[in-house]
Amino acid sequence: MSYPVRVEGELAPQLNRWLWLVKWFLAIPHVICLIFLWLAYVVLTIVAFFALLFTGRYPRGIFDFNVGVLRWTWRVAFYSYSALATDRYPPFTLAEVPDYPARLYVEYPETHRRGLPLIGWWLLGIPQYVIAGILGGSAGIWHAGGGLISVLVLVAAVLLLVTREYPRGIFDLVQGLNRWVIRTAAYGSLLTPVYPPFRLDQGATEPTITEVGPAASV
Repeated sequence: MSYPVRVEGELAPQLNRWLWLVKWFLAIPHVICLIFLWLAYVVLTIVAFFALLFTGRYPRGIFDFNVGVLRWTWRVAFYSYSALATDRYPPFTLAEVPDYPARLYVEYPETHRRGLPLIGWWLLGIPQYVIAGILGGSAGIWHAGGGLISVLVLVAAVLLLVTREYPRGIFDLVQGLNRWVIRTAAYGSLLTPVYPPFRLDQGATEPTITEVGPAASV
């Protein structure tokens, strides 16, 4: 059985050794769009919280929008300083772009337990939130420095500059850490009731997960 949040990313076979120095500037239009999208994301997540509390269902329209915001964010993060793994500019869309090297899927949960927002969300999620904060820093998927992912990406950037190669081992580790952070973000946003596994799944594609955490049965 696969975890309902799937995070994929393919390392480009060739990367420009200098481009990463200006990606902060190239990503500005995306950042501006995402600021407004994340404001809407927060508001809609609060609406979804109350819908789940009283009905046990996540409104499908809100779900699709919030997944789209996560998907857009992941594409920009993969292009920029959460991975630096592609030089292909991210598209401006909430929709899935199957041929883009960074992809994100979240399986729609047909049912939620009504008590999950109060129990599984904040209480059981605390260990995951702490770990995700250490991995990604205070900015989560957006790494503003201080997180382990930022350190590894900086090392990869320097090696790319010097050797013209992005070490595959570093990429696989970075991808695994990003996967952990995004799974936690999706769980914390109530997009899935399935607790993120305490495991580092490295590599470009998702592995098959045979066990899930305790919140799946809460």
